[in-house]
Amino acid sequence: MSYAASTQIPMFSGFGAQMPPSDAELATQALQEEAMYRFPSFDADAAVMLGLSIRKRFRASSRHVKVRGMLISIQTIAGHTLFSCTVGNLGGVDGGGDLSLDSWACLEGMIAVVRKTGHSSYYVEKGINAIGKTTKQLGIQCEYKINGGAFPIWLENAPCCPIGVIACYSGSSQDDHHMVVTAVRDYLKKIARDSSVLPPPSSMAPNVPTIPTPMTYPQSGRPPSTEWMREPASRGLHDHDDFQRHGEPEYSDLVERR
Repeated sequence: MSYAASTQIPMFSGFGAQMPPSDAELATQALQEEAMYRFPSFDADAAVMLGLSIRKRFRASSRHVKVRGMLISIQTIAGHTLFSCTVGNLGGVDGGGDLSLDSWACLEGMIAVVRKTGHSSYYVEKGINAIGKTTKQLGIQCEYKINGGAFPIWLENAPCCPIGVIACYSGSSQDDHHMVVTAVRDYLKKIARDSSVLPPPSSMAPNVPTIPTPMTYPQSGRPPSTEWMREPASRGLHDHDDFQRHGEPEYSDLVERR
């Protein structure tokens, strides 16, 4: 009994359960998020709004009950802090508390990954896992923390490099990355919605001042005495030309003027 060569046996997938995405797929998704979520502009006010949004989301989630602590930091690519916040209390020497003492070092290590690569720390983590290498094999120094949660701030009109980093750390790579990306996505939707309800640019334009008409002088070509201060310095050159054309005044004319 022979079977057709085109017959294919479906791969066993755990009774129809959906297979989780691979590290390569997660890395590709993280790269697409960087291309999609870009800011029209970014300043300190935007950093505060985003930071407070991440803090509010974390406190309202079930993770706040389980994890309890989170660090949030938004910095420029040069290292200037625009927003910084701690949710929960730092732990003591005995290990108690919502956050460990080295949590800030981990957060700074994640931010350093974004500065070094220009990509999110979650993308770097999943990309390394996809090629089957370890950080030691790749020669990555200990100052870099390969953990999801740090996301680059890109501008729409500046594709050369990111201008800043948004990062949060609570110990869960995937959850921290998702928290930041969701906050960025909703913030961009909000400013796009707000900009769509603004009045048209023509009604917002300031009043344009009218152009003054040029001054007219008498037949002599000289302005009145009150207008001399508004004349350009080159006016004296024309006086010199008049003097050359008409010659030096006679002595009798000077006597009559007196």
